[in-house]
Amino acid sequence: MASARPHSPEPTGPLLNTACEAGAGEREALSLAYQAVRDRTEALAAPLGAEDQNLQSMPDASPCKWHRAHTTWFFETFILQRYQPDFRWHEPHFCELFNSYYQAIGKQYPRPKRGLISRPDIHQVADYRAEVDRRITDLLNSVDQRHWRAVSGLAALGLNHEQQHQELILTDVQHGLFQNPSLPAYRLSGAPAATPAGQTAWLSLDGGLANIGHTGTGFAFDNESPCHSYYLEPYRLASRPVSVAEYQAFIRDGGYDNPLLWLSDGWAWQQAGQISHPLYWLERDGECSTQFTLFGERELHPDAPVSHLSYYEANAYANWAGARLPTEQEWEHAVRTLNAWPTEADDSLLPAFDAADRGPLVFGGVWEWTASAYSPYPGFKPGAGAVGEYNGKFMSNQIVLRGRSCLTAAGHSRASYRNFFYPDARWQCSGIRLAQ
Repeated sequence: MASARPHSPEPTGPLLNTACEAGAGEREALSLAYQAVRDRTEALAAPLGAEDQNLQSMPDASPCKWHRAHTTWFFETFILQRYQPDFRWHEPHFCELFNSYYQAIGKQYPRPKRGLISRPDIHQVADYRAEVDRRITDLLNSVDQRHWRAVSGLAALGLNHEQQHQELILTDVQHGLFQNPSLPAYRLSGAPAATPAGQTAWLSLDGGLANIGHTGTGFAFDNESPCHSYYLEPYRLASRPVSVAEYQAFIRDGGYDNPLLWLSDGWAWQQAGQISHPLYWLERDGECSTQFTLFGERELHPDAPVSHLSYYEANAYANWAGARLPTEQEWEHAVRTLNAWPTEADDSLLPAFDAADRGPLVFGGVWEWTASAYSPYPGFKPGAGAVGEYNGKFMSNQIVLRGRSCLTAAGHSRASYRNFFYPDARWQCSGIRLAQ
């Protein structure tokens, strides 16, 4: 079994434990956390003009303006509507425009057409955010003790929900700007240098009966629970994600041309789209030497973690490498056993191997595809009411990713955190860690 590192506590998010009394300190802490999250969303939107903020490049992506309004709608709908005295809607028609998928709430504007919502404009959305912020802050400071637990719990959910949308703002903006032949940059400076990948080591873990799922009192989404026992056979996990240079070797060896490496659905997807390299790699004269990033076109560095891969590509690479993808249970067990956590956000916006921590597990600022279908844990029960639609109803036909990316907000790197996407999705910052 791989040797464990000296104990380091699992990272926790910036949001306080909501199972507490409504003391002045708890109210102030939650108000400060609320404002910090809301301010970061506006900071991410600040480099974008009105045209940028209404850009929708594909049905899976949403305009930045819509993300800003939807996260505000969440607080208005799930907290203010129920707990604010003399509640009134900011604009009644926002209920349909900015409802994402909550069928129990009412109608939703079609997702593929969100880029057609030219009104409200970005200034009206800013006014909407400011008014809801004022009303939420007032409520957090005034709600009585009997409603504090419910209000603070929903506020924590809303803030973590908004942090997820902050990552989507960045991934959706990158995909939108990529459609422009001039390849404009979201950010003009500050791109980090690539860190040498180092050699991959195979870490042997004993397996056995493992506790999987969220434990403790900090925030977690409902899909991380309940904690349960899971038996693992002994396995080996790669010490770091796959690098650009390693993925280039797969391409040069005809990895995209060999159907024996691919799942049937993956081969059909690859053939239909004529896919021959990761998303954002720029091919000129038959070679890929640059890629499109949030900093515009940049050199494709062999020492960077490979990113923006679909599950199909990740699985094909694993087959080519004589390995496989880890299950999500193996990934979580290894992280807990080795006391290794992905480094929190540093606003780098580019995948890079973690230079600060060369422990047994090195992370690369990419979500890591697993071999696990996204399904409920034994005993899972979604929350009561419309808020129960947050995760449970998507537990079909999707694949779990673990870890975090260079775009993920701070506090979202728990060992139990479960991200999930359809197997053909690759506009997210997703990469590969191998298992055997």
